[in-house]
Amino acid sequence: CLPANQERFADGKLVTVQFHPSAQVVMTAGHDRSVSLFQVDGIKNPKIQSIYLESFPIYKARFSVDGEQVIATGTHHSMFFVYDMMAGSIIPIPKVRGVEEKFLRNFELSPDGSFMLLIGTSGYLHLLSMKTKELISTMKVNGRCTASAFTPDGSKIYSYSKEGEVFIWDVRSRKCLHKFEDEGSLEGKCIAVSKNNQYVACGSSSGVVNLYTTDTCLKENSPKPVKAIMNLVTSATCVTFNPTTEILAVASRDADEAVKLV
Repeated sequence: CLPANQERFADGKLVTVQFHPSAQVVMTAGHDRSVSLFQVDGIKNPKIQSIYLESFPIYKARFSVDGEQVIATGTHHSMFFVYDMMAGSIIPIPKVRGVEEKFLRNFELSPDGSFMLLIGTSGYLHLLSMKTKELISTMKVNGRCTASAFTPDGSKIYSYSKEGEVFIWDVRSRKCLHKFEDEGSLEGKCIAVSKNNQYVACGSSSGVVNLYTTDTCLKENSPKPVKAIMNLVTSATCVTFNPTTEILAVASRDADEAVKLV
């Protein structure tokens, strides 16, 4: 197929590429301070529109679950932007009351569309209401949190610390249900939960991706991985399951073409 963004290649590094949840649209966003939407037909992939965020190199952008908004965080800002596609308006969220963070970069959206989880510094996790973008509660892991993932039903959050520990939180009570050590992890980098809630994948700085069953994660303090995927030689920076939980993609941004499908 042709490049998805062939009608507008980015000037800087792309940090986000995401398909729209319900339309045949793909979004790209990156360091050139822009978010672009393309109609993906595989033939022409025409550009729908681009929005430009003044002096705001983008760290991460995501479609909301209903596909009506795009949330974008910057590389060195404590604010973030909401792009309302229905109204065509760009809404800055200057400061979330109760969140004392110098930078807001990494975040996750709950699958049911209710929550936004901001991954702060020093192990803080800020749970926001997706509707009002206001703080509901703050949780804290030991050490520094590098990645988090909601379970498919949105009831739990798996948080992966730099020290290689995984904390499992109950979203409703915000209590820590369990924690376990990721086997052999020197530094946690990325985490994913499969769509059928059967597996958890943890990727570390050594390039090893450990695959666990969710049952063992909830019960054992040092669970044994079902499989350790050793194919990456540089840091594993992305793990993603396909929608039917038959394929796991593991990738490293530290080397060219370091993408493996398992």
